[in-house]
Amino acid sequence: MSATRLGQPLSIDGLDVANRAFLAPMSGITDAPFRRLASRFGAGLVFSEMVASEALVGGNAEMALKAQSAGLAVHAVQLAGRAARWMALAANLAEANGAHLIDINMGCPARRVTGGECGSALMRDLDHAGRLIEATVAAVRIPVTLKMRLGWDEHSINAPQLAARAETLGVRMITVHGRTRNQFYKGRADWAAVAAVRAATRLPLVVNGDIDGAGSAAAALSQSGADAIMVGRAACGAPWLPGRLGGDARAAEAAQGTALVDLVSEHLEAMLLHHGAVAGLRQARKHLARYADKWARAAPARLAMLTADAPAAAFAAIAECFRDTVAEAA
Repeated sequence: MSATRLGQPLSIDGLDVANRAFLAPMSGITDAPFRRLASRFGAGLVFSEMVASEALVGGNAEMALKAQSAGLAVHAVQLAGRAARWMALAANLAEANGAHLIDINMGCPARRVTGGECGSALMRDLDHAGRLIEATVAAVRIPVTLKMRLGWDEHSINAPQLAARAETLGVRMITVHGRTRNQFYKGRADWAAVAAVRAATRLPLVVNGDIDGAGSAAAALSQSGADAIMVGRAACGAPWLPGRLGGDARAAEAAQGTALVDLVSEHLEAMLLHHGAVAGLRQARKHLARYADKWARAAPARLAMLTADAPAAAFAAIAECFRDTVAEAA
């Protein structure tokens, strides 16, 4: 598939998305405010942060906030867990609260996740992974998708086998990050290795890992044979990137110069409203740092922006930090 086809729509078991450039689920990043921004700039599909299934069912407020709809046409919730019962109940709850798609996390490499036998740890036991998939699919009427890595380590590259099982169990789309769990984010994503997953399943296939522009998107598609791309870390500080790669005209509105001040300020304001003033300002710092790393030219103002202890001070620092910026947002 060529990069020029990223602008074509894709159907996920009858759920239609406008293009084939997606925003990855990222813990601490893809909350409702960030998803709304990426969607506004034309991302074909955006995913929630990873939501712990048992905690969601148990009424955990943090997980409920992560699973909250961003008011978009497609509300995709990613669930993590190690028990079929909790995955099924959480999927059912998410559907009842408006989710249009459930994504199962079998790719997170974080030790706090794999230590609980969740995320990519599930790739060490495909029979158990299959039971979780089967329970989740059976619990809902909406499409269920699956995100994974190539395998646990270089000696257990089993993504093709997991993908084939997932298809027989009713999963409707597969996403593969081109690294093993033990690589974390080191080295380069192996897009060519994802081609073995393409050969193992007829489902729509999404390639993920190190896609940060048109060149890498084209290479990832060519080497993997995937149908779509998923942008992760490169979208931090550039929420317009998936939409731009997907050819959406709205991405042409990506902030430049003084318009970037408006965008970053809008993002902060949305986080304050979503998380509350104290938590919102604290959580916004990671986003503000990424905007600054990519586009800021005023170093002293950057420090003031990232250490502001009140919203008014943060907004003032944003105006100063990006005042002279001409961002070539790509």
